[in-house]
Amino acid sequence: MEDRTFRNAMGRFATGVTVITVNEGGETHGMTANAFMSVSLDPKLVLISIDNRAAMLDKLKSADSFGISMLTEGQKHLSKHFAKQEIFEGEISFDVIDEVPVLRDSLAALVCKNYQQVPAGDHTLILGQVEEILFEEGEPLTFFKGQYGGIRSDAR
Repeated sequence: MEDRTFRNAMGRFATGVTVITVNEGGETHGMTANAFMSVSLDPKLVLISIDNRAAMLDKLKSADSFGISMLTEGQKHLSKHFAKQEIFEGEISFDVIDEVPVLRDSLAALVCKNYQQVPAGDHTLILGQVEEILFEEGEPLTFFKGQYGGIRSDAR
């Protein structure tokens, strides 16, 4: 099977968009990721999948804790910025919880203790134990077939 065939099929699974953040030496680093899922309630675990070539991987592996910010439709510019698709020249606002930066006004923000790392092909799965949660009202930013979108919901 060709890589493109696999990628095209996987792109048909609509996902939310997150930005993963760490504090390294007093400096905030982040990357956009849509490979994110909840794993367990006891303990409260989530999983992110990071390409082994990503500059962020070593930072995540060595961090005690990291942040996951679930983006709103209005934060598409932040997704593009942290994906290195477009540079955002404005100020990026963070909330800092237990020294872990998360994007302010995101739909939900998690602070996770680095729980386990699992090699998986050309990616590394990083499990985080959720220690803190913030959330706001809003509509999610989605990603489907290589394009950003959103979901309109009456559920509040």
